[in-house]
Amino acid sequence: MNLIPEIEASHDEIKALRRTIHAHPELRYEEIGTAKLVADSLEQWGIEVHRGLGKTGVVGVLKRGSGRTSIGLRADMDALPIQELNTFGHRSTKDGRMHACGHDGHTAMLLGAAKHLAEHGKFDGTVVFIFQPAEEGGAGAKAMIEDGLFSRFPVDAVFGIHNWPGMPAGHFGVTEGPIMASSNEFRVTIRGTGSHAALPHNGRDPVFTAVQIANGIQSIITRNKKPIDTAVLSITQIHAGDAVNVVPDQAWLGGTVRTFTVETLDLIETRMRKIVEATAAAYDCEVELHFHRNYPPTINASEEAKFAAEVMAEIVGKDKVDASVEPTMGAEDFSFMLLEKPGCYAFLGNGDGGHREHGHGAGPCMLHNASYDFNDDLLSVGSSYWVRLAERFLAR
Repeated sequence: MNLIPEIEASHDEIKALRRTIHAHPELRYEEIGTAKLVADSLEQWGIEVHRGLGKTGVVGVLKRGSGRTSIGLRADMDALPIQELNTFGHRSTKDGRMHACGHDGHTAMLLGAAKHLAEHGKFDGTVVFIFQPAEEGGAGAKAMIEDGLFSRFPVDAVFGIHNWPGMPAGHFGVTEGPIMASSNEFRVTIRGTGSHAALPHNGRDPVFTAVQIANGIQSIITRNKKPIDTAVLSITQIHAGDAVNVVPDQAWLGGTVRTFTVETLDLIETRMRKIVEATAAAYDCEVELHFHRNYPPTINASEEAKFAAEVMAEIVGKDKVDASVEPTMGAEDFSFMLLEKPGCYAFLGNGDGGHREHGHGAGPCMLHNASYDFNDDLLSVGSSYWVRLAERFLAR
């Protein structure tokens, strides 16, 4: 590996920051302590700091020379409402809250890069360090944008990264085009007329109607969507009734839709509405569909993805970079930033969990798992990547 020596020398300092953040997790839009730690660290290193974007977000600005080019580097800060099972020294000190997705590591890697660039950086232009709140379901990226992120701190491109369990530690994965899916939720409420289960002809059965709707909307994936357009429609809930001998007045079903393109998402929502309304009408029931679009698909710009892959190869070697990594149907609100600016989102392998110290939980070291822990061996890798990415981008 071609890691930056000064970053390797400060590894213990950055690891200490990471473990402090892990031990004090904060949920979306509650990252007050984390934001303070980030802002205080940036100020200590002489970086211009702006607090409170998107409620609890922090932006650091570092300028050198007279160059007009600027780059945005983003890390997320929030934790999850999970009770940690690990018992090692830096486990969560807050019941029901845990850094189970590695945002503590993402924040620490970007802090490591900021420290190095402030103390040793040789570049001409501006680096904007974006520490974002509320990635976990709170659309913190969108909140920061609406709060003036890119109008106040314009960038020519923006980059993000996420640790990836199962991928060998220190390996990178990136691809041009979609790398993560859109995330959307739906709920279908069916209202009929209840009756005794022995006399169903006296009512209008919302349960039977819900089952027909469930079957019908699955046909969108197999009969309306092009086979080469990836999408998932999952019904995850069906609720109705309280007694075995009573047909209830109401039933509802809900689930999620994930796609790699907005066009496919538009098709699915349009077809859902037609099928839901027509099926309910066929069985004399009333129906209401709520379809909520959470996060758009995360789509990497071609030029920025190729550039990022080149920098990754400089850091870890070309053999450890998968430049056409398989996209995932998971979602990420960095997608909102990529709607505003060209850029690239990538994965950094977190390994198989063997890095965890004695006292880790019984479960696997997977994302959103109560036994998860970020691999501290990645800190120097991620920080070196951020530094070289910024220096190379600003030198173009």
